[in-house]
Amino acid sequence: MVSTRGHPKEFPEPTPSPTKRSVTPTSAPVPASITSRFDAIIPSAKRPAPQSAGVWSHTPSNLTLIWLAVSLPLVIWDSGYVFGRPHTMPGGKWVWPLYVPYELYGTIDYIYGSRAWDAHNGFTAAQGFLNIVETAGYLVYLAIVFQYGQQEETEGRGAPSKSLVGRLGEARTVYGRHAALATLLAFSTALMTLSKTVLYCGWQFCIVA
Repeated sequence: MVSTRGHPKEFPEPTPSPTKRSVTPTSAPVPASITSRFDAIIPSAKRPAPQSAGVWSHTPSNLTLIWLAVSLPLVIWDSGYVFGRPHTMPGGKWVWPLYVPYELYGTIDYIYGSRAWDAHNGFTAAQGFLNIVETAGYLVYLAIVFQYGQQEETEGRGAPSKSLVGRLGEARTVYGRHAALATLLAFSTALMTLSKTVLYCGWQFCIVA
């Protein structure tokens, strides 16, 4: 048999290793001297607001607003002629003074003249109904821009010089949920206008051909 040699004394008991304490960083207050120097270099009024960086915003160009201000009354005038027929046509009781120019235009554009009315062509009324839907969409868009928009000191895109028109040349910006709604509404309505214009031109081409 193999015998082990005896030790003079027992092995010492293992001592537990010291545990490492987790060091948590503590935010020490910034000395007032440092903050005062920082304020002297970058005033607080000129510092970017971190919370406003991710806010959705929409700033319509001044050319867009001018185009809507001119086109919407014309579309309303045109819709009045379409749905007022035959009283707005030559010989009708509502021709004077609003719809006198349509006496000449009806001889050039087939769908606005008496020929389409006598043939019971429904295309004129259909595109007139789309005009009403588009006009309502544009009016709601303008209401959102002017009710919830904030006037900016910067000159708006496509605007004349502020020295000539004053505050009318400044930009107007909508923020947050109203900005997203205004953008979606303007895009959808403009897409309707484009598709209706393409359809109208195609219809006229088919008539001429």
